[in-house]
Amino acid sequence: MSYLLDTHVLLWWLEDNPTLAAESKKIISNPNNLVFVSPVSTWEITIKKALGKLDAPDNLEQVISECGFDNLPITIRHTIYVENLENHHEDPFDRLLISQAIIEDLSIITRDNKIIQYKVPTVIA
Repeated sequence: MSYLLDTHVLLWWLEDNPTLAAESKKIISNPNNLVFVSPVSTWEITIKKALGKLDAPDNLEQVISECGFDNLPITIRHTIYVENLENHHEDPFDRLLISQAIIEDLSIITRDNKIIQYKVPTVIA
């Protein structure tokens, strides 16, 4: 199976936060699963870190790589598909993650109730 981590799930994983559901931890740690991180998430983390809204590793790219997560590049197709999405969610970061998941046939691991409203497979984090 193939999965895309929502930004908050990536952060919870990196800090070993007990908030992350056991099922999600099992999926993420399973070496038979492909787990992707989008530059959308690292962009969002970097912005919020610079604004002092959250803590994140200074070597975020290295940490993500060491976790064995795969990079999911953003394509023009991903960005254009956003216009096809209903307006359940106004957050541009999340809308692009949803678009990527739909186009790449990935399940999103998230706890965001707005993402769950879309026609994209989700796992509740």
